Amino acid sequence: MMNGIKVVLADDHALVRDGIKALLEDQAGIDVIAEASDGKEALQVIKTNKPDVLIVDIRMPEMNGIEVVKNITANYNDIKTLVLSMHDSEEYVVQSIQSGADGYLLKGASKEEFLKALNKIASGGKYFTGDVSAIIMNNFVNGASAASLKQNAEVKQLPFKLTKREKQILGLVLELKNNKDIAEELNISKRTAEVHRFNLMKKLEVSNLKELTEKAKAYQLV
Repeated sequence: MMNGIKVVLADDHALVRDGIKALLEDQAGIDVIAEASDGKEALQVIKTNKPDVLIVDIRMPEMNGIEVVKNITANYNDIKTLVLSMHDSEEYVVQSIQSGADGYLLKGASKEEFLKALNKIASGGKYFTGDVSAIIMNNFVNGASAASLKQNAEVKQLPFKLTKREKQILGLVLELKNNKDIAEELNISKRTAEVHRFNLMKKLEVSNLKELTEKAKAYQLV
């Protein structure tokens, strides 16, 4: 373990940041020097504080974690990046690696694995959790070169799967049906329809029907 690891946390959930900060500050030689709640703020904080390691979530407002990592890789040779995500999707993993991430860890990882990953990355190594390592291996075992990985990553593919219900909701929303219509169509309560619609839009990272329609077309969901 290297001494005096300066860390910046970037996650749009304050409770998540608080939990990670409490865990890290309980460890000797690790100092959380700043936090950020979105991608653009993360870059501002990094410019001011120059940490050793940035721990960054993927899905954040303003600028996502992959874009942040790409920016750091291009502009800061001495800052290491650990992507901490709840998603083990192949698309996210490949894009994170191509952006220059030094590690990728799932939020369900144990305290021991988290600290192991942080220390290894801060010391100049790489760390990818077991499930993620399998994804990386599968890409290369299947004969994918770095160039083909990059090409695949640029194809518009969802980095997660929609449930059967979410697909139904999406179709009905794009037919301009309101929550009451959707509830009647699917034989569910209006409140349940509202929740499904909200979760769908959050998952697709859109805030209105226009954005939802554009993203649905881009990912060939319609």
